[in-house]
Amino acid sequence: MNEEQTLIDFAHAWDDAILTNSTAEFEKFVSEDWVIVGTEGGISPKTDYLQRVGSGKLVHTRMDSGSFRVKIYGDSAVITSRGTSAGTWLGEAFSLYEWSTSVCRRVNGQWVCVLTMLTPAKED
Repeated sequence: MNEEQTLIDFAHAWDDAILTNSTAEFEKFVSEDWVIVGTEGGISPKTDYLQRVGSGKLVHTRMDSGSFRVKIYGDSAVITSRGTSAGTWLGEAFSLYEWSTSVCRRVNGQWVCVLTMLTPAKED
């Protein structure tokens, strides 16, 4: 398997981990200093995301990725994909179609994400 396919598989496995709504599963895919830049324009550290999921404030019922663009730069990589994130936030349903760009690095032979940025996407 080539490294690009390994990163696509990593992204799909991360989608699956998010759907478990388990902070322990999610943490397997991100670094200690991971941050997410959301479509609302804010930056949230890993601790905020884990608190939202752990408390049940954020629940995912759908997370899918496709239309991948993967670029590898030694032990760093950029994964861009498009897909839907859906679930509930504070009990209210949401469904977002968005581009996701994740910066990853290889640590001890394993990929981890250090930053994710979300941008609204248009349907084709």
